[in-house]
Amino acid sequence: MRIILGALALLLAVSTSAFAFGPTGHRVVAELAFRHMTPEALAAVEALLGDDFMAEAATWPDEMRASPDPYFGRTAAPYHYVNVPDGVSYKDSEKNPAGDAVTALASFSATLKDPAASKQDKALALRYIIHIIGDLHQPLHAGHAEDQGGNRIDVVWFEQITNLHRVWDEHLIQHKRLSYTEWTNFLDRKIKPAQITEWQKATPVDWVEELISYRGDIYANSTGILKWDYVYKHTPLIKSQMSKGGIRLAGYLNAIFKK
Repeated sequence: MRIILGALALLLAVSTSAFAFGPTGHRVVAELAFRHMTPEALAAVEALLGDDFMAEAATWPDEMRASPDPYFGRTAAPYHYVNVPDGVSYKDSEKNPAGDAVTALASFSATLKDPAASKQDKALALRYIIHIIGDLHQPLHAGHAEDQGGNRIDVVWFEQITNLHRVWDEHLIQHKRLSYTEWTNFLDRKIKPAQITEWQKATPVDWVEELISYRGDIYANSTGILKWDYVYKHTPLIKSQMSKGGIRLAGYLNAIFKK
């Protein structure tokens, strides 16, 4: 029986290793950003996304990984995370030559600012920026490379076989049984002006260092069967990260589209 469960857990780990912050988390970050953007930024985003909401665009890079176009499944695969060994800062770490979330964010931002870039290229860049900033607020997107950010760490979530990465991508968020708009409403009311100012001062590299500071505790206390005590302990961090992600995404786009 243990062999069967282990095999199922491994299958789940492999099948979910390509995915980022779960759909609800991404939508919360995007919707929260939408509510804190300047009119200039909102107009620019609408011009590029057309009829799509930011919350729709937020999950598009993950959905496109099923496309036969190798750009989405292969070239852009490293753009969803960073790998930083223990005891090393992102700045001093050896970078992936294929890119990572931080370098991709900078590249897509340059495309948005480039007056010579096509509207199609800018729209793709915007969708990735919305998505990547969400990813850079999920602690295990700066996890250990050897376990693929927790994808290879098998756990049981209540009665469900899964992996640690997916617990942080989806299970902690979905456990509340809230829609992304309900999550956004609850979080937005608690965000103070001073927090907005402070959070938006941080750079993408600072965001990575924050993730690294959280992961030690996550790795050390995430084994076996995860239940109510795990939800109690870690839901505050998930709330904080979605709030920071949304506010920082708003600030990031406001700056890009400021005339």
